[in-house]
Amino acid sequence: MLVFNIQRYSTHDGDGIRTLVFFKGCPLRCRWCSNPESQSYSPSILFDPSLCQGFGDCLERFPGIIRDDPDHGRVIRRPEIRTPEELRELCVAKALHLSGESLSPIDILEKVRKDLPFYRNNGGVTLSGGEPLAQTGELDVLLDLLGAEGISVQVETSLHVSWEKIARTLGKVNTYLADVKHTDPVKYEAQTGGQVTLALDNFVRLDREGVRMIARIPVIPGFNDTKEEIGAILEFIGTRTRVREVHFLPFHQMGSNKYNMLGLSYALEGWASLDRADMAPYADQARAMGFQAQIGG
Repeated sequence: MLVFNIQRYSTHDGDGIRTLVFFKGCPLRCRWCSNPESQSYSPSILFDPSLCQGFGDCLERFPGIIRDDPDHGRVIRRPEIRTPEELRELCVAKALHLSGESLSPIDILEKVRKDLPFYRNNGGVTLSGGEPLAQTGELDVLLDLLGAEGISVQVETSLHVSWEKIARTLGKVNTYLADVKHTDPVKYEAQTGGQVTLALDNFVRLDREGVRMIARIPVIPGFNDTKEEIGAILEFIGTRTRVREVHFLPFHQMGSNKYNMLGLSYALEGWASLDRADMAPYADQARAMGFQAQIGG
């Protein structure tokens, strides 16, 4: 399983104190994604020029492929690097690094066990990404291991996967933190590259399984940041499912620098972040429709 981060002592992604396991690989390409390194199913090469000390080890190991340009600074032709694992320990300044480490379910469990004293009575593990439900069959093994330890498991998911991938987790996940990004198929595809019917159909079908679900609405300027669009999302949830807990997640720019580090352009560069005050009308709108609403995850 390819993991790009394990974050300890989190209080924002699920109930209580949690350990977050971030997997690489996602079927969507949301234009606002704050973890662009999570999209690829392979290790990603990041370069932070602010950390570069000019030692030149990368230039010597990959001559011509990594080079210094007088106009553009350090240029990295990522597709031509055939042995990216050599980058993992190459840069002592950590300016050039590889995101994504292959860990077995047992490896992940051992890391999670270190945090058991913090969340044994109130908390657990949250699987995130990327898209955790898009992982290989080793996800089943990990869920079984966590269950055997009595560890609460929550999953952050877009539900943009086949139903078979969701079904295999039934009975093993305590709570699904499921995104409902939009109801319009044209806007959804334009902004995420996905098919809204797949995600929404899975949302309804999963609710019918009687599991605990929390709907999470990422509020994005130019995408769904209007009373009408939020209203349509709430109407869908309220009329098609029994889900009554909704979390509004305001757009932010915290991951924007990662695009530069990956050599990518960021579609929402310079767009203003949203804050709690921007979310308040939507939370009120949800409460008026009978939902328990919360700002943030």
